[in-house]
Amino acid sequence: MPAAPSKKRSDRMMALLELLRERGPLTLAYLARTLEASAATIRRDVAQLAEQGLLERTHGGVRPLSGGSELPIRLRDGQHHEAKRAIAELVATLIPQGRHALALTGGSTTAAVLRALGSRHDLTIITNSLSIGLAAAEMGQSRVLIAGGVLRRNSLELVGPLAEATMKLVNVGTAVVGADGCSVEGGLTTHDETEARTNQLMIERADRVIAAVDSSKLGTVTLAKLVDLKDVDILVTDDRAPARALAELRGTGVEVLVAGTG
Repeated sequence: MPAAPSKKRSDRMMALLELLRERGPLTLAYLARTLEASAATIRRDVAQLAEQGLLERTHGGVRPLSGGSELPIRLRDGQHHEAKRAIAELVATLIPQGRHALALTGGSTTAAVLRALGSRHDLTIITNSLSIGLAAAEMGQSRVLIAGGVLRRNSLELVGPLAEATMKLVNVGTAVVGADGCSVEGGLTTHDETEARTNQLMIERADRVIAAVDSSKLGTVTLAKLVDLKDVDILVTDDRAPARALAELRGTGVEVLVAGTG
């Protein structure tokens, strides 16, 4: 697996992908000028992004892939950091005190929720995310259950029949669910159907479901549905969400809480 890029490089890669989404095919020379980086640096960035299946190289340039693509989690970690931190801190206050079984899907926002719970050591953490499971163990959580399965490279989540069988056996007090898309019509959605099936079982086993979704995901629909909003108890987003979008979400019956980013 390639080494995680530095924050500066991660930010540059994100900016490069944003330019592609906004403007279509671009030359390497244009990217170097716009991102204020050397030609060699841009070539290295493009090579890594192409290897991850996030863009397509052309002669002297790049172009976006048709249909969009899923960003690797190490790049997503640098996006909307303040919003995710604020959401996580609010979600942490919603987790009951005392022993509690907490399930977390993979993702940078749910990872932030785990960090916000760093002072808690009475939780049983249930997850199919390799990175979240390891982080929970390092934090000293009393019990950590990581569902087995096939590892997805982009999300570092374990999926498939083995992970699904594990989820069918557990009892969950609260499931905190991240998503790649959140809309009134599509509910919570993600990029991968197999990952969605595993997370659906986690949701089904939970007494309460909290969706942790930053405002950039609102109005977006991706490939595979996780759950309809009517089946979510609480949705937590950030204060950059448009008032109209919040009103539409509340119209589905879900309780919507807004975290202040300061």
